[in-house]
Amino acid sequence: MTEHERPSVPYRILRVFAPFAVGYFMSYLFRTVNAVIADELTASLGVTAAGLGFLTSAYFLAFGAFQVPLGILLDRYGPRRIETALLLVAAAGAALFAVGDGLATLAAGRALIGVGVSACLMAAITANVAWWPVERLPLVNGLFLAAGGLGAVFATTPVRALMTVTDWRGLFLALAVVTTACAALLYAVVPERPRRGGANQGANNRATWGAMLRGTGRVFSSPVFWRLAPASVVVQGVFMAYMALWAGPWLRDVEGFDQTAVATHLQYAAMAMVAGYTGFALATDALRRRGMSPATVASAGLLLATLVLVAMEAGLPVPPVVSWVLYPLFASASVLVYSVLSQNFPVELAGRVNTAANLLMFAVAFSLQWGLGSVIGAFPPGPQGGYAPEGHRLALLIVVALQTTALLWQMWPRRTPRPVLETPTP
Repeated sequence: MTEHERPSVPYRILRVFAPFAVGYFMSYLFRTVNAVIADELTASLGVTAAGLGFLTSAYFLAFGAFQVPLGILLDRYGPRRIETALLLVAAAGAALFAVGDGLATLAAGRALIGVGVSACLMAAITANVAWWPVERLPLVNGLFLAAGGLGAVFATTPVRALMTVTDWRGLFLALAVVTTACAALLYAVVPERPRRGGANQGANNRATWGAMLRGTGRVFSSPVFWRLAPASVVVQGVFMAYMALWAGPWLRDVEGFDQTAVATHLQYAAMAMVAGYTGFALATDALRRRGMSPATVASAGLLLATLVLVAMEAGLPVPPVVSWVLYPLFASASVLVYSVLSQNFPVELAGRVNTAANLLMFAVAFSLQWGLGSVIGAFPPGPQGGYAPEGHRLALLIVVALQTTALLWQMWPRRTPRPVLETPTP
């Protein structure tokens, strides 16, 4: 479909962009809310650092495990129907989490939430590939991420304010109701994806599941995927692990902040993330016209994010508010990988290529959120309770080593692999 044949920009914003952004708002809220209510969960459940990490990371495990079938479902049935159905699963998971009375039940609820919101970003990006010209994808995707990322902002100080009138169980019951309403909105407002012309029109609908899986295999076997994805995957996985849980304990145990100060700094971090999504989207669109590729812009942001973590781990005299603004600001460049990959694969693989990257991101986030909890909890408790600052710093040192290795892999000079632009045969 050419830009001439597409509906007007206001139509696409109101009927496609906005409803998916509301769903992604809920996804980010679910992802990051445990960082703010970590103390309440710990007191209510009596869990260790590793247990808290496992409970929170059940979201990432389920989210990541569903990415391969999700990519096939999106390419076969379209983002509107798939995200609507899955948001109802998320609502059920939130309700289960609210009434659960043990770690296993709460982890199951968290896992259902992970499956339920697993399509919120991928469905929107798949829809964007169909509704917007490819050269504008970095801008559209970045603005979408910024809009949805407001959920992370809401998960900080506003959630802390809500906790003065209810507990975490009441909060999750309310989230279950709101998520159900979001599913109804999306199904009612979003149109079916536009048909693509040419010989491959409807090819995904006719393809067998075996053929669709072979398309997924083409993504994972592509050298261009493994050249472009790993650095962004690691940086975003680390960022999710911290923003969803370990940033709050770091601010409490290393910086010595109380609950209000922790929530305030997490709000600054979430706002910086939203600003980063917007800023990198606009910068990438502007620099594209000057000959700079989105991959180069992304690499610069990833490098700067890693340097901020180095300064934090080394204990350099940088005010925490500066560190926790600059880190998410620069780490937000990692999501440019979706646009970069979309430009190197055919549109018929849009759902599968982006969910492949997402699978790796959430595998990293799950492994780190749980693994870092084991590292942090291995040290004796700090003098004021909580976890020892030494455990936090060792965990961050491990993170810095992982990001540095991934960046060296991406930036090491070698011949650029050829894009996968030919259309797959169903």
